[in-house]
Amino acid sequence: MNEMPRDHRPAKCIRVLLAEDQGMMRGALALLLGMEKDIEVVAQLSTGDGIVDGVLTHRPDVALLDIELPGVSGLDAAAELREQAPDCRVLILTTFGRPGYLRRAMEAGAAGFLVKDGPVEELAQAIRRVLTGETVVDPALAAAALSAGPNPLTARECEVLKASADGATVADVAARLHLSESTVRNYLSAAIGKTGTRNRAEAVREARQQGWL
Repeated sequence: MNEMPRDHRPAKCIRVLLAEDQGMMRGALALLLGMEKDIEVVAQLSTGDGIVDGVLTHRPDVALLDIELPGVSGLDAAAELREQAPDCRVLILTTFGRPGYLRRAMEAGAAGFLVKDGPVEELAQAIRRVLTGETVVDPALAAAALSAGPNPLTARECEVLKASADGATVADVAARLHLSESTVRNYLSAAIGKTGTRNRAEAVREARQQGWL
C-alpha cells in the first residue's frame, strides 16, 4: 500500500480496518484512503470471519465493511462488533444499495451506509463524520428505504428461505434447522405470500433483491 510520508501526517490518524472480498477493489480503496493525510488503513481483510478478531487486534477507529463477504457477512460482523468493540464505528460500503440492507445495517448498529459508486472524497468525509457521532447514509437510499417499508418476513421465515436458497429439499431444510417438514412448508408458504411470488425460488430472489436476506 502506498502511503503519504509519515512526516506529512498528523500525530493522530484515523485508523481504518477494511473488509472487502474483491482484491482489486480492496487495494484501490486502501490506496486512495491512504492518500488522505489523516487516514491510515491498518488492516485489510478479504473475508468476514476475521473482522472481529482484526478489530480487537488492530483497534481501528472505523471498520469499513462490505456486506456480501465470504463467511460472516458485514451486517452480522457489525452486530457482533457492537457487543465486542463498541468504540469502533462501523461504516457499511456496498455495491448493493438495497433498502432492506440499510435497515438491517442500522439495526446492527452501523454508523453509516454508502454505495461504492460515490467519490472517494465522500467516503473519506464519511469516515471523519462517523467519528464525530454522526450517522451517514446515502440520501437516495435513505429515501428508498422509507418508501419501501419494513421487512414483512419474520426472522424464522428468513432463516427458512436462506436454508432453501441452494435448492435444498423441504426434508433437507427441516433437518438442517431441526424443524418438522410441515413447519418448514408453513414458513415457506408464508414467505411466498408475503413476497407476492409464486414459489420459493422467486421468494428467495425477491427477498434478496429487497435486502431482507
